[in-house]
Amino acid sequence: MNSKIVEILLIEDNPNDVELTTRALKKHNLANKLHVVKDGAEALEYFFDGIGSKDLNAEQIPKVVLLDLKLPKVDGIEVLRRLKGDNRTRCIPVVILTSSNQEKDLDECYKLGANSYITKPVEFEAFFQAILELGLYWLILNKPPVQ
Repeated sequence: MNSKIVEILLIEDNPNDVELTTRALKKHNLANKLHVVKDGAEALEYFFDGIGSKDLNAEQIPKVVLLDLKLPKVDGIEVLRRLKGDNRTRCIPVVILTSSNQEKDLDECYKLGANSYITKPVEFEAFFQAILELGLYWLILNKPPVQ
């Protein structure tokens, strides 16, 4: 982790989706504080060390987490469970950004505290627009609680 402030933490294993997300955010100057992790284990390591006692500094706490569900090593549901189950990370908005349209995934994510659930559009322009709107809402319009 470098020393720049992170506003968006993207947890995504698909390099094409990472590229599209980054391009959509860069187009409107929303990606300069984007950090990408490629699997659930790396996401948990970002927030917690192996025993869950890592102290987070203000630069590590993103304004929003974009979380895919179908991740290697540790799935997105478990990442969400850990983030929303810990007092240090509970208030961080987590947007599920996934290809899964299964109702059980949707229900489970909201039960665990997801702030939003978005099924990735298959079409390039629709995906691009969805990412742009997510970035604008969570970085510009949303007012987060004081940490």
